[in-house]
Amino acid sequence: YVQTRIFKIIVIGDSNVGKTCLTFRFCGGTFPDKTEATIGVDFREKTVEIEGERIKVQVWDTAGQERFRKSMVEHYYRNVHAVVFVYDVTKMTSFTNLKMWIEECNGHAVPALVPKVLVGNKCDLKELIQVPSSMALKFADAHNMLLFETSAKDPQESQNVESIFMCLACRLKAQKSLLYRDVERQPSRAQKLEPPHEAHGKASCPC
Repeated sequence: YVQTRIFKIIVIGDSNVGKTCLTFRFCGGTFPDKTEATIGVDFREKTVEIEGERIKVQVWDTAGQERFRKSMVEHYYRNVHAVVFVYDVTKMTSFTNLKMWIEECNGHAVPALVPKVLVGNKCDLKELIQVPSSMALKFADAHNMLLFETSAKDPQESQNVESIFMCLACRLKAQKSLLYRDVERQPSRAQKLEPPHEAHGKASCPC
């Protein structure tokens, strides 16, 4: 019997950027007909298979509004394995507010080794785009993140939504496997490992 590993991935960003819709699309494969503002914290999970190993990806969705976050935020950041920062490509304020979300993340002592990605949602609304890809890519580069531009609503983009979370799951599996091998070699000392260098930009799962 091999215990299924669980990777906790948190999704953060302003209200109405589509965090809940992204988690619905990945975990359920559909776009919700109707959504209400998330109150506190919600999570969904999906079991995936990577290189023959079954892994449970647990996606935590949090309220973007501060009044719904205060009591839960400490619990939300606890034991996190990866972070997804989401902004709305049609709303510049949601992009400029990313600095605030990064500060909150750092304020809760999320280790630098934890993989982080940047997601521009609602890219199906091409006529309304306010945040150009070049600006988002520059921001992602500055903060050592991969950039994904996608749409939780557009069924044709569903594969890209899947790539966001599968990319993180692959990176986490690789990190954990390297760490376990190192511990086996040197039981008395665990070595700090740097995540593998990847090219920035629109990306798919490195597997």
